[in-house]
Order: sequence, then structure tokens, then C-alpha cells
Amino acid sequence: MTELAGFLETYVNTQMIRIIISGPRKKEGPSKIQIRPLSLKGEIKFQETQTVGQKELHKNYEQNEIIQRMLEWMEHSFKKLQLEGQDIDATVLISKKGKATIKIKKSRTPKEFVPMLAHNRKKKYLLEEGRPVPFLIDLGVMSEDGKIKNARYDKFRQLNRFLEFIEDILPKLPKEREVTILDFGCGKSYLTFAMYHYLHELKHYDVHIIGLDLKTDVIEKCNRLADKYGYEKLNFYQGDIASYEGCEQVDMVVTLHACDTATDYALEKAVRWNASVILSVPCCQHELNRQIKNETLAPILEYGILKERFSAILTDGLRAQMLESKGYDTQILEFIDMEHTPKNLLIRAVKNENKKYSEQQKAAWEACIEAFHVKPTLQKELFLEGNHK
Repeated sequence: MTELAGFLETYVNTQMIRIIISGPRKKEGPSKIQIRPLSLKGEIKFQETQTVGQKELHKNYEQNEIIQRMLEWMEHSFKKLQLEGQDIDATVLISKKGKATIKIKKSRTPKEFVPMLAHNRKKKYLLEEGRPVPFLIDLGVMSEDGKIKNARYDKFRQLNRFLEFIEDILPKLPKEREVTILDFGCGKSYLTFAMYHYLHELKHYDVHIIGLDLKTDVIEKCNRLADKYGYEKLNFYQGDIASYEGCEQVDMVVTLHACDTATDYALEKAVRWNASVILSVPCCQHELNRQIKNETLAPILEYGILKERFSAILTDGLRAQMLESKGYDTQILEFIDMEHTPKNLLIRAVKNENKKYSEQQKAAWEACIEAFHVKPTLQKELFLEGNHK
């Protein structure tokens, strides 16, 4: 471990953003460890956060102490160490025989300076920690005094991350009239309640939010909670995305983990309504996985997990391109860290009335469809039934 010790002594300092140690060799003990620098009463410390089951255990160490602990972790308990610095990224892999392989990659451009973590400094969330929010309490995310429950912290961060995406597009939502938002496949409606609370209670928009889901018992519970909080313009209905005809005009369409082609039907509805904003986190892209064929990539697609991941990328990339062809400025963004969920990509599409239709752009994604011998539902709904430009 001499080489690893030298590496840690060089890079474990205040220029380090974080270290993640993963790949446990044993079932017992922590599944992951994170190390971050912090300032404690004017002194430099390094905070170790162990993830044990659903708990996170924190302890602070001096520089030499944390280096020694990391060496012990890597020698006896873990296989992988990843370091993220301001101008480098590094990966350490430990073989079964204890040999360390270290790869260091310099960033082309230094990352934006991240201030050293101050002890007990709270991250500024749009939904604030320490301030009780009724729906978060009833949904089990927050305690009565506003403290986030340890087991639900990922859900709390996920909600705030989604609200950040909404904050970015606020200029696209009118303030002079009622804004209609549709949440397809709302489920237990953590996000739906968060949107209403944020837009109506905190930002003072006149919003009407509709949640749609197939599960009758879930819809009944959500309506009871909306009545309890006095959320007059938050309504939940049981129904299917593909056949929903309850609105003529919608300003924003949201789909969070709508399964497989349910995402396509939601996107098709959004385009037909000429929605100003679409926020979609797709899930379970099975359709193209069943269809995909490509002679050049055939050796790669023999591996099930690679075929599944490639099909998901192809599905969402084509969806984004089709939205571009329908006059939207489209991005694919990271919704939440991959360590929290593998379903972590968000398609954000914002209507651009000045966007010019491009036959060349459409021809490019059609060629991609032909190359992989697939028939996406969204193409059929938007372009193959007399609805193309």
C-alpha cells in the first residue's frame, strides 16, 4: 500500500472536494464511506461519513488520521476509491492480491471552486430543513419539528432537485393568469404536493395542478391530504395517460418515472397541448430493448445489461430529438446522483416559438431509427399519423 499512501498524502487536502470508498468485500460493516474536508472552529478536519444500512454515521479526523483510516479500509474492506478534486479526478482499484491500480485524470478546465464545508452549515434547499411542512410530515419525510428523517433524506434531496429544475423555468410560466400543470403517473405524489407548495405557497403563482395515476387507493389518499391542507386547486384523478382527455390547455407537463411507453404518451399529450414546459424522468425503456438490431453493434448487444442501458440511452435521445422537431429547446440533465438511483436522467423541454423547423435535424434522427431497426411509440404518435409538419 506504499503507492496508495503516497497518493493520499498528496491529494487529501483542502483542494479535495470529496472521496468515495465503495465496493465492500464483506456483507457486514458499511456499504460506502465518504470523506470531505471541513472547517471546525477555524481548524481543518476531514469528515468521514459511513453508510450502514439506512443510517449515516459521521466522525471528524485530522489529516494523518483519515489517511491511515483510508489505508486500512482499502487494505481490508473495500475495492474502490474515487477522488474528486478541483483540477483532477482519480480512481483507485484494489485487486484480490492487494495490488493498487491508480489512475489520475486532470480536468481540462478546473471545476468551479467549492468552498470548504463549514461544520453544521446547512445546504440551502428550496424546501428548508427545520421548517415543518405539513405534507412532508404526513408523507413520512419530515418529523413534526421539521427535521428530515435519515431514511428519507434521499427523497428530500430528490424533491428539492426537481424544484430547482422548476425554478429555472419560472419565467416561462405566466403570473397574470391561472397556470395548469399536469403530473402524469403521480403515484404517492411527493412531487405533486411539493410543486403546489413551492409554486402556490412560496412563489404565489395561481396554479391548478392535476395528478393522474392508475391506483384508486393512492388517488383517494392524495385527495384527502389536499383537502386537509386546503389546497383547493390540487386535484387527483384515477386514469390512464394514453386516454386522458380532461384538459384542453396545459402549461406544464410532468412525468416522474412513468413506465416504458407511458412516458411517450405523456410527451405526445404535452406536445398536442402546446405545453410551455415538459419535465420528464423516464423509466423502464423496454420497447426499444425488444426491437433493437444493429449489425455493427451486435457483439455488444449480446450482453443483456449493456443492451438494456444502450436501449435506454437510445430511447431518451430519440425522444429529446423528436421534441426538438416539435419546436422545443431540449436538454437531458442529471436528475439525482447515480448513487441514489440509476433512473437519474431528466428530459427538460421548453417551447421556443421562434425555433425554426429543420428537415435536416428530423432526417438525422430518422436515420438513427432506421439504423437500429426500431419503431418508437413517440414517433408513431407525433409523426406517422398525419401529424408531422
